[in-house]
Amino acid sequence: MTVRRWLAALAWLPGQGLRRDVLIEAEGGRFTSVLPSAPTAPGGAERLSGLTLPGFANAHSHAFHRALRATTQAGRGTFWTWRERMYEAAARLDPDSYLQLARAVYAEMALAGVSCVGEFHYLHHRPSGRPYADPNAMGRALVQAAAEAGLRLTLLDACYLTGGLDLSGVLPLAGPQVRFSDGDASRWAERVDALGLDSRGMISPHARAGAAIHSVRAVPPEHMHPVVAWTRRRGAPLHVHLSEQRGENDACRAVYGVSPTRLLYDEDVLGPRTTVVHATHVSAADLELLGGAQVFACLCPTTERDLGDGLAPSRPLDAAGCTLTLGTDSHAVVDMLEEARGVEYAERLACRSRGHFTAGDLLLAATCDGHASLGWPDAGEIAPGAWADLVTMSLDSVRTAGADDSLALETAVFGASAADVRDVVIGGQDVVRDGVHLLVPDVPGELSRSIRAVLP
Repeated sequence: MTVRRWLAALAWLPGQGLRRDVLIEAEGGRFTSVLPSAPTAPGGAERLSGLTLPGFANAHSHAFHRALRATTQAGRGTFWTWRERMYEAAARLDPDSYLQLARAVYAEMALAGVSCVGEFHYLHHRPSGRPYADPNAMGRALVQAAAEAGLRLTLLDACYLTGGLDLSGVLPLAGPQVRFSDGDASRWAERVDALGLDSRGMISPHARAGAAIHSVRAVPPEHMHPVVAWTRRRGAPLHVHLSEQRGENDACRAVYGVSPTRLLYDEDVLGPRTTVVHATHVSAADLELLGGAQVFACLCPTTERDLGDGLAPSRPLDAAGCTLTLGTDSHAVVDMLEEARGVEYAERLACRSRGHFTAGDLLLAATCDGHASLGWPDAGEIAPGAWADLVTMSLDSVRTAGADDSLALETAVFGASAADVRDVVIGGQDVVRDGVHLLVPDVPGELSRSIRAVLP
């Protein structure tokens, strides 16, 4: 196995903080040795200037939403009108076009320092609802796209069975939604098992399977149980959209008599392997249930701002006992640093005070906690035994120049952007060097071509 060594001028080591002259060694895709304050660098060690961080985890992605960037910004509208435009794009995708689009989107993520993505996947079948010859053709396209872009992936295969809720009850599937559904949760589980998982839930060496309950709008309570049971058999992560819109809360109470959080709790969906996404409109009683269940809470500040969802209660979620993670969701931007500072800035707006989360707190959400929520607890930190993922950022750009090196974390989280990511190593392999993706050299071109192919 190939042995690689790097000498990082500055590196953030979770649990140790910012350290200088860190000698890092990896073999076979994992770190074998990490030595701060190294007196000398052995021959062949690669020098990393700037700030070196663990790889970022993008814990919530809908890859095809990237096609909507800018096109949904003209005029006014709501989350629900945005959703109709999203459905139009969803209706035009097939396995080949989704492979092209997702590879470009994942390459954009790699350029932003993401080493692992959680893809919340519900585009399962043909637009008519009829399965492809391989019923997992769309999911396999995403697995292949991640491999070709150099990322690890957790395919969060989503159960999606109904068209929503309103005050009158459960709505049937309509239009593009029909391609999302397997008919019932048992058939969903059969299809996911047909991915051919090994005993560790791996689809391939770089991709593992997880599950998702799309939302209380899309999965009736009686169909949640087979999904939960599948995750327990597989030891897999379970993700669910929760209380993204007040209308969802109102409809859930009207139909089921309880909040979405209480419904999920009563159906045994919540637990330490569960990630609730958004949790924007949760009550004090909901927070108690979420914290008691020790869930992860994935916040997506740029999407939540873009769609006018509201300000997620990040500090109350954290205080209740939820572990915070970050996602880019609709990819209004792909920038994990923007998501990180967005958590703090939203809390400042809500409370009209500053300093709720440190730069280190926010980086934990972007790295090891995000990886753990995706079923990769052995990633997201620069430590022996962990996946050898490194993100090196410039500290001398127009955004980052000027601050003392001792403030490198604050510079990165509150001043830098994805454009400051210079080098990315994933599993010991170079994926980005000097700001250029080595596997997908023309990422802008691939984005343009693949998006134009699917926009109505």
